[in-house]
Amino acid sequence: MSRSAFKHWRAPLAWCALLLVLATGGEWFEALLRWSDPEARRVLYPQADLLTLLLRHLWVVAIASGLAVVLGVGAAILVTRPGGRDFLPLVAQAASMGQTFPPVAVLALAVPVLGFGTWPIIVALLLYGLLPIVRNTLAGLEGLDPGVEEAARGMGMGAAQRLWRVELPLAAPVILAGIRTSVTVNIATAALGATVGASNLGAPIIAGIINGNTAYILQGAVLIGLLALTVDSLFARLNWRG
Repeated sequence: MSRSAFKHWRAPLAWCALLLVLATGGEWFEALLRWSDPEARRVLYPQADLLTLLLRHLWVVAIASGLAVVLGVGAAILVTRPGGRDFLPLVAQAASMGQTFPPVAVLALAVPVLGFGTWPIIVALLLYGLLPIVRNTLAGLEGLDPGVEEAARGMGMGAAQRLWRVELPLAAPVILAGIRTSVTVNIATAALGATVGASNLGAPIIAGIINGNTAYILQGAVLIGLLALTVDSLFARLNWRG
């Protein structure tokens, strides 16, 4: 990696390095946690190592966010085409309802159907993450200069060519900003999955609340915060490059 490239990516690399150090910190991390709760009999979460919980947390967020991107961007594209404009208000309202519906309520409704574990929180994150993606994709596509599309049409481009070679590249920074918001919010929201049996970074937080153990809570909260900072700074660099 060149010096300029390293300078560009140093913020996400630094956050990621700190995240991995704490997730695999072992004894010295235990010493820091002991300071936060000196009277606790145990300060390191015993049910699973933090790196495993981190990877499970990332997996849940990646699956939910990937589905949200496919559905959100796809729906926004469809309703900005001539044949789908009648459905634009419906799609916008449906995405808004998904975020205003509390994730805890989604979990409560999903558990009887999907059972305890990972899938209910994936459904909740999917619904919760759609709004910023749909909203920003609509804003990006609808905000394009009509003259640009006319110029592309004058060059002989078909509808599909205009979409992939003109509209989406020009709207990409706005769309990416919506994805960034969605993913970052979902990183924090995913912790709720621990309440329905999902094994992720929310598990130490829930265990800490139940047992009155501040150190457990800090383990989950600090790692979730660092993960959010890592991902957010990564998106910031991607958006800057775009």
